[in-house]
Amino acid sequence: MRGGQGAAEARVLQFTNCRILRGGKLLREDLWVRGGRILDPEKLFFEERRVADERRDCGGRILAPGFIDVQINGGFGVDFSQATEDVGSGVSLVARRILSHGVTSFCPTLVTSPPEVYHKVVPQIPVKSGGPHGAGVLGLHLEGPFISREKRGAHPEAHLRSFEANAFQDLLATYGPLDNVRIVTLAPELGHSHEVIRELTTRGICVSLGHSVADLRAAEDAVWSGATFITHLFNAMLPVSAVGPWGRGWGSSSPCCRSAIPSPDPAQFHHRDPGIVGLLTSDRLPAGRCIFYGMIADGTHTNPAALRIAHRAHPQGLVLVTDAIPALGLGNGRHTLGQQEVEVDGLTAYVAGTKTLSGSIAPMDVCVRHFLQATGCSVESALEAASLHPAQLLGLEKSKGTLDFGADADFVVLDDSLHVQATYISGELVWQAEAARQ
Repeated sequence: MRGGQGAAEARVLQFTNCRILRGGKLLREDLWVRGGRILDPEKLFFEERRVADERRDCGGRILAPGFIDVQINGGFGVDFSQATEDVGSGVSLVARRILSHGVTSFCPTLVTSPPEVYHKVVPQIPVKSGGPHGAGVLGLHLEGPFISREKRGAHPEAHLRSFEANAFQDLLATYGPLDNVRIVTLAPELGHSHEVIRELTTRGICVSLGHSVADLRAAEDAVWSGATFITHLFNAMLPVSAVGPWGRGWGSSSPCCRSAIPSPDPAQFHHRDPGIVGLLTSDRLPAGRCIFYGMIADGTHTNPAALRIAHRAHPQGLVLVTDAIPALGLGNGRHTLGQQEVEVDGLTAYVAGTKTLSGSIAPMDVCVRHFLQATGCSVESALEAASLHPAQLLGLEKSKGTLDFGADADFVVLDDSLHVQATYISGELVWQAEAARQ
């Protein structure tokens, strides 16, 4: 039950002895829940003269909005870009397993694939609410195939596409119906891309810029057309490469990007044209428009100095993503990512037979902790980068990514070191650490 008729008769839960992340601060307040939503206790008492039906002592722990992962390619042996007979069961398995990492909503992500894969996979992944069965599916993130060949990274070149004269129809022919699509990553320098951006935006689909050789002016023009997101900042874009001005690893890749091995003539962040990265501080954007950007804070993809630079330049736009691949939760060995094989060695995944990084094997809670340590930001900022900011990106900030009154009661219970102790969806306990059960 999520509000509406019958909500007043629903049980009232009161979470006590906790610190709630609300309004950018950790507040020593109780959290009240009824009918799957956050409740205003003053209205409950003064208008209904009610008290809690049940009180739960949180032992002084942190209660933060549930994490939202808008770029995850699979995990635990499940590859979202594989056209299996039962894609839905694989998505459900991942949805269950990521509850232990505090993720309450996510966007299953497909990397560059042939049209027949999109046509088979996309219809099998419906948008659905979360619960004991797993994290909620907010919609698909389609990363490619309309990206730059020069910055394709681990995306298979044979399946890359460019837009023809009838660009949006070309996109529909590639993907099929877009009813359950939430984000599309494309390269804005491709011909006819701006008409595609405008059409996607009018349909409520977020357009993200990535895998691109676009200069800053082209990126700014794309924002004026409606783009609002940057896919894995610093990775697979013009100004930076595997070895940047802050040392090895500055521009290492995502599922998808370039090798972490130094190249003979590495591109550098160039002060005369910072490319897409320049959107973080551009003064040529629509008034009031916030540009969001994804960052993979797994300790491998992005140098700590780069994390600090981005956060200090534009903290309110930073969105933590895992960019996790099917090898998430598994050990060393060979796995898939779409149409290619990936080899995991320790904490790093490469396209098999190469030293090209191919996505992350770090879950969201690990990324939050690493981001906090690497940037020296506040706990509140680290938590909002994994909750409030992705919700704002998708226009869901009234219901997700917040513990404000009336929002969905999707939240995570954390200890002081930000390890997940319990995960709740719609006010219902859906996962709990063994130690917390004792």
